[in-house]
Amino acid sequence: MERTELYLQAPSPCFVVDEALLIQNLELLSSVQERTGCRILLAQKAFSMFSLYPLIGKYLSGATASGLYEARLGFEEMGKENHVFSPAYRDEEFDEITRLCGHIVFNSFSQWQKYKDRALAARCECGIRINPECSTQDHAIYDPCSPGSRLGVTAANFRPELLGGISGLHFHTLCEQDADALERTLDAVEEKFGAYLPRMKWLNFGGGHHITRPDYNVEKLISLINRTQQRYGVQVYLEPGEAVALNAGFLVCTVLEIVENGITNAILDTSAACHMPDVLEMPYRPPLLGAGLPEEKPYCYRLGGPTCLAGDIIGDYSFDQPLAPGDRLIFGDMAHYSMVKTNTFNGMALPSIAILDQSDRLRVQKTFGYEDFKGRLS
Repeated sequence: MERTELYLQAPSPCFVVDEALLIQNLELLSSVQERTGCRILLAQKAFSMFSLYPLIGKYLSGATASGLYEARLGFEEMGKENHVFSPAYRDEEFDEITRLCGHIVFNSFSQWQKYKDRALAARCECGIRINPECSTQDHAIYDPCSPGSRLGVTAANFRPELLGGISGLHFHTLCEQDADALERTLDAVEEKFGAYLPRMKWLNFGGGHHITRPDYNVEKLISLINRTQQRYGVQVYLEPGEAVALNAGFLVCTVLEIVENGITNAILDTSAACHMPDVLEMPYRPPLLGAGLPEEKPYCYRLGGPTCLAGDIIGDYSFDQPLAPGDRLIFGDMAHYSMVKTNTFNGMALPSIAILDQSDRLRVQKTFGYEDFKGRLS
């Protein structure tokens, strides 16, 4: 049986994570660790399906969090190295964070001064996030180096006299990018902060590395990691999220209705606004198995969700055969970010979540109902 037919055994709508494809990604990431001695962490902000953490933990060094809840999840479900970064910590949560995380990264020297004593008393390794002011991408919403960014300390605001107790520096500037962008960023980091690197125990390259994309330059990445570690004597960390689950997840859905109004609209039981919001935020056009670009195939449709939002549009796709209510569709590359960003706007039901295991058995891991919608706000 074709794997796509196995995905179609899922209820609709449903996220399906293919364990075999996930392992392919993890094996590649593990090989980077083995060839460099770097440590790679799962960025939970992109993928926090913790039922797969035991599997991920066999290949990666641990997890990284954006706040208390992710920190707790990584601690409880992965149980390996646990790192955290937040633009600003909440005072009432900080002691618990020190219990959960071995590494804490601060966004400013004022945050460091505020929490220094508590963090060091808990024997946490502490770092400062730096902003190399080197933009290498076109997605302004995801560019921490954009003018006026609140993320990271610039060279002009750096306080070397306050580095006592700091073990490492952290930068995160990339988004779905190749090693060339990392190379340019590292050049900027060395130019502006290189004088402080010999004093550090570790340097965290952050996330946004598209390592498991087929055309990614893995050899250049390995060269950059080795060069940095040898030159400065630091332990390099990477925090990919998307690369862990890239192309390993799918969203199975169903055509509900066809509407004609100058163009042909197909209304689905899944929603860009509710189930794949990056389609509207980035924006981007998610891959759809068996479909083509507009006019590439004989039958063209604008695919949209069933919400009241006029702009709840996934995109225009063409097909070899006409669509009809009841037809099943499979969107690709839906494991990362889409799953963590789902919402229940308009009372939309959340998609079920399933795993296709290595034995080709489909297991529905989680279903959602009315109570999940109702219980959020009251």
